[in-house]
Amino acid sequence: MPARVVATRPETTHASRLLLDVPAWPGHRAGNHLDVRLTAADGYTAQRSYSIASAPGEHGLSLVVELLDDGEVSPWLVREARAGDELEVNGPVGGHLEWTPGEPRPVQMVAGGSGVVPFLAVLTERARVGGVPAARLLLSARSPDEVIGADTLARPQPGLLVTTTMSRYARPEWTGLRGRLTPDVLRQNTIGPGERPLVLVCGPTAFVEAVADGLLELGHDPALVRTERFGASGG
Repeated sequence: MPARVVATRPETTHASRLLLDVPAWPGHRAGNHLDVRLTAADGYTAQRSYSIASAPGEHGLSLVVELLDDGEVSPWLVREARAGDELEVNGPVGGHLEWTPGEPRPVQMVAGGSGVVPFLAVLTERARVGGVPAARLLLSARSPDEVIGADTLARPQPGLLVTTTMSRYARPEWTGLRGRLTPDVLRQNTIGPGERPLVLVCGPTAFVEAVADGLLELGHDPALVRTERFGASGG
């Protein structure tokens, strides 16, 4: 379906946020993604999937796209897209990370890098309905300059705890976690399996596999652990 770029702005040193107007959009749920298709003047097309950063009911569709230098779609979206440009989208797609109001279980989100984007929609939707149930987000970012959605993550919500670890670089004044998500970090900074939380994990393939394995070792119910991953073919 046709979409028009309403606005763009830098999100981090490697990512941009785009606000799209999609008149025929049927609506989505927090945690969904959509497909973006670009068509060149010679008719060549390229398509990639991107998580939706905006919550249901927000004005316009917001995407946060991380630049992959050798990608076919992200370089145009991050470097070239301007207000008024037109493109094609399809969606919403996906239900692995979907979260809807009324979910009775506490929700544990674990994100690597741009894997935090679908959880921005979850946090906004959760705030809209009053901040229940309890929620935690554990984010692994490479450096402070690469934290996507920093404004949303810093916004207080009842019953929400956000923990960030800097996996490659942290400023000297940083008092939070440093390094990768080890089993000990997961155990100390996530909702325990005894509370039977809904666990949502998103990030690069190796990250998601390591985190999912660690969560299962901690005793989480496999039926409550939902994952979504992206790999080298993205961009």
